[in-house]
Amino acid sequence: MSKVLSLDIGGTNLRAGLMDPASPGSPKTLGHWPAPASLEAFRGHVSGLIETHKVSGIGIAVPGLAEGTRCIWIPNLPYLDGVDLADQFPGPEIALGNDAQMALLAEAALGAARGQSDAILLAIGTGIGSAVLSDGRILRGPSGSAASFGWAVADLDDLGDPVHGWLERMASGRALDAIASAAGLANGADLIMQAREGNAEVRRLLEPPAAALGTTLAGAVALLGGNSIIVSGGVAEALDMLAPLILEALRRHLPPHLRGIEIIAGTFGPSASLVGAGLAALGNPLWKETPS
Repeated sequence: MSKVLSLDIGGTNLRAGLMDPASPGSPKTLGHWPAPASLEAFRGHVSGLIETHKVSGIGIAVPGLAEGTRCIWIPNLPYLDGVDLADQFPGPEIALGNDAQMALLAEAALGAARGQSDAILLAIGTGIGSAVLSDGRILRGPSGSAASFGWAVADLDDLGDPVHGWLERMASGRALDAIASAAGLANGADLIMQAREGNAEVRRLLEPPAAALGTTLAGAVALLGGNSIIVSGGVAEALDMLAPLILEALRRHLPPHLRGIEIIAGTFGPSASLVGAGLAALGNPLWKETPS
């Protein structure tokens, strides 16, 4: 099999890599651009990459729901809603999936979840994505809708929101930025840095989002079991400060036989979805054996 094109498209950026079957997991970086603003721009950009590199397949990670080669609901890129990417890019075989599920594919095949049969992945960046490995299979659900964990809720009085789930509003990177701004700090990264440097008042500001994560994760762990929760995305860099606080709330709500759960950073960091998309395009069994 020849090389495949790996794409990770988000609401802000488009990243591309070229993956060789001889060295899966190590895509050659092709570039990093602002996310295309229209379907025409997206089609033109990707078609140019296909023509330049003569690839036999494309793996595409999207921040939303997908089934087969069709995008179902991509909130931050609405021009993709309902679009069948096989129509846009005829020729190469296309492997399309949710970005968190693609990230879990990378971690399960080659990274932090390698050798495990059960794990939960949280991709915490601007929002919160998630994916589940259960009995050695990545759960995708109808239209790729399994594990939309950013919508988990632990507040009976919350009225909901049509765009952002409760947990996203409480504990995403965007939420940490808002907490930082209210405290007179530049952003979430500054918040974490201040806490890391021993600012006890700032550390207390991390307790509510960490408690939200831990409390909601307890329900997921109680339902699914597993030994580890893998965190990818930008917030993974703050796990030294957040993990102990999350685990405190998490273990408090778990039965004794599940309290050994660990929270670990993913191996591939922000490249996990790009790596996973390439593996899917290469026909990795973890993706092929998962029904669409």
